[in-house]
Amino acid sequence: MAQILIVEDEENILKILSDFLRFEGFEVLTAQDGQAGVERAVGGRPDLIVLDIMLPRKNGYDVCRELREKGLLVPIVILTAKGEEIDKVLGLELGADDYMTKPVALKELNARIRALLRRAEWLKQEEKLASVEFGDVKVDFQRHEVTRRGKTLPLSTMEVGLLHYMVKHRGEVLTRERILNEVWGYEKFPTTRTIDTHVLNLRRKLEQNPNRPKYLLTVHGAGYRFAG
Repeated sequence: MAQILIVEDEENILKILSDFLRFEGFEVLTAQDGQAGVERAVGGRPDLIVLDIMLPRKNGYDVCRELREKGLLVPIVILTAKGEEIDKVLGLELGADDYMTKPVALKELNARIRALLRRAEWLKQEEKLASVEFGDVKVDFQRHEVTRRGKTLPLSTMEVGLLHYMVKHRGEVLTRERILNEVWGYEKFPTTRTIDTHVLNLRRKLEQNPNRPKYLLTVHGAGYRFAG
């Protein structure tokens, strides 16, 4: 039984999410502020975290950043009430794997959680490339460690998975739909903007000039290609 940690300060929302996920067969842990969320995540090692952004003591961005800095690669789904693109992008830049806007559609949340859990399990079992180097970037796929100029980068599980997939299929033009289905495991709910956002985040972290990338290339009208 997969264990889900919900970090949410609004009691009514916390109860709705907890009851729903328990009904769907998950074991549920809860925390109602950011600091407690960090402690629960580190101590309990859940399989996935549902993380609200607006939290007391420590906001969701800081929670996400701290967990990634501590080396926790558990999938994180951030929740934002604002619905503004800047909030979603910032969360993904800090290492979140997916996002949803409140009010949360419960069936969609369940589908995304199950897809992320399948993806995390697939990553454990997939025959991985050992490592890759391009430019000033070094990636150890076995340890999920990415460094640039000797500095460790806070990549999410999904970002590492996306990078691994693109490197493994280097030279191929990969459509957004193919990436969604094979990396995310989604067939319906997210839009292809999810792919665009993650590729943009990887460029910001890995490319010397993100506006003129050398490795994570856009193939206009088709998708993306890794050229390293």
